[in-house]
Amino acid sequence: MMTKVDRRDGRLALAHLYVAFIALALGGLAGLLQVLVRSGSFTLPANIGYYQVLTVHGVLLGLVLTTFFILGFQHAAISRTSGTYRSGSRKAGWIGFWVMLTGTAMAAVMILLNEATVLYTFYAPLQAHWIFYLGLTFVVVGSWIGGGAMIAEYIHWRKQHPGQPSPLLTFMAIINTVLWIVATLGVAGTVLFQLLPWSLGLVSEVDVLISRTLFWYFGHPLVYFWLLPAYMAWYVIIPKIIGGKIFSDSLARLSFILFLLFSIPVGFHHQLVEPGIDASWKFLQVVLTFMVVIPSLMTAFSLFATFEMYGRSKGATGLFGWFKKLPWGDARFTVPFIGMAAFIPAGAGGLINASNQMNQVVHNTIWVTGHFHLTLATSVVLTFFGIAYWLVPHLTGRVLTKKMNKLAIVQAVVWAVGMSIMSGAMHAVGLLGAPRRSSFSTYGDAPQALDWIPYQVAQAVGGTILFLGIILILYIFVNLAFFAPKGEEEFPIGETADEAEKTPMVLENWEIWLTVLAALILIAYTVPFADMIQNAPPGSKGFKLW
Repeated sequence: MMTKVDRRDGRLALAHLYVAFIALALGGLAGLLQVLVRSGSFTLPANIGYYQVLTVHGVLLGLVLTTFFILGFQHAAISRTSGTYRSGSRKAGWIGFWVMLTGTAMAAVMILLNEATVLYTFYAPLQAHWIFYLGLTFVVVGSWIGGGAMIAEYIHWRKQHPGQPSPLLTFMAIINTVLWIVATLGVAGTVLFQLLPWSLGLVSEVDVLISRTLFWYFGHPLVYFWLLPAYMAWYVIIPKIIGGKIFSDSLARLSFILFLLFSIPVGFHHQLVEPGIDASWKFLQVVLTFMVVIPSLMTAFSLFATFEMYGRSKGATGLFGWFKKLPWGDARFTVPFIGMAAFIPAGAGGLINASNQMNQVVHNTIWVTGHFHLTLATSVVLTFFGIAYWLVPHLTGRVLTKKMNKLAIVQAVVWAVGMSIMSGAMHAVGLLGAPRRSSFSTYGDAPQALDWIPYQVAQAVGGTILFLGIILILYIFVNLAFFAPKGEEEFPIGETADEAEKTPMVLENWEIWLTVLAALILIAYTVPFADMIQNAPPGSKGFKLW
């Protein structure tokens, strides 16, 4: 195992991180404008539309920031744990990066020109310029090329070490890459065969139900594509930072396999109120959705077992004595821990969203947006920040200074306060029926709109505090990338506890797991998808492409 990422691989990873943090800056500014408009106290200048700003915010933060950061982190993780990339894999990684960047620029230009104000979900019948859809295609294809480089390095490692389990962090990165490739088949399908021909005028209609179904085939596993890199840090990196050990290598691998199996065939739980899908198939996918609770609880058990074992080794007594022994002054631990804590209410909200009954109360209200900001914008993003605090200086040959460490903890507290206010207000007013995505000016004559105003103001206050947090993280990122003192910053990789059971090789038997995954997808989607095609509206010309 390498102790340091090769400089050539490091440049590839850094290129991805630079794009991610530029997206954070621009998307964060759009988010600030959005909550100010929503409060009713601000009007956008220069004829900029509210939904245009909302699209910028969603696409840059939900798609660009996350995808570039994750691929950069995973390139670095595989290079660190499985060895320096071979030249062909590194070249493929760079090709994937430039294809993704080209697609991102194409989509961004169309959004800024107000030719693609279709939100980050880009549902039909909203239509964007064909360049936007082609740009999205490039982003997906570029990510496949980069992911292919990772898989090639994993296969090479396995050939060089027959009969041995791969490094845990590499295995986790490959699971997440496979999840991404399988999930993006859905969004690639709807873009290439429906939305792109439609926007070019080659067909006059698309089937909206099929389009939405293909999007949510992708849209829900997208959440786990965001989340699993945070889990990688929680499972493998945090134990090393605190001075403890990984509770169980086998449990970590099994939980990631279960996330792969149960995160993809569940898209219908985002479509519970839609006609055209039989209720029995919705119920099946709701059941599969709730199965993901199992690896989530496994993760919580493993993490807190690691924390307790460390605390006991330091002399902690009592039920929660270990809590005081954790290194609260280390931003590399404290920032991701705040993200872990946020995942408790975020997970509870997710169970509500996935419930066939309770979803009826919150569907299409701003409750969903509040949940989204607890999961992605708190649990995931704070963990990404925590990763950046050691990964960026590791790759740039610099160090995380005491000053930056303290500022990083301040940044996390500012973020947590701002998000608690904003997301809390979203959850509360969502229960009162406030619609998702709407601006203050679009409420019209809704009789309850006046009751929503205090919550909208609270969202603006929380959003403003969050923007201050974005300014802080950007300052820290620039410092660590370009100005921090030269030195050696550790890429922490935890070791498995001595008492842990030996990892069984069946956990890396891809024939088994990919077969089960394919079977689950076919069971969940084949019949309802056939029903959609057979019961398509008469003259639905979009179906000539299928």
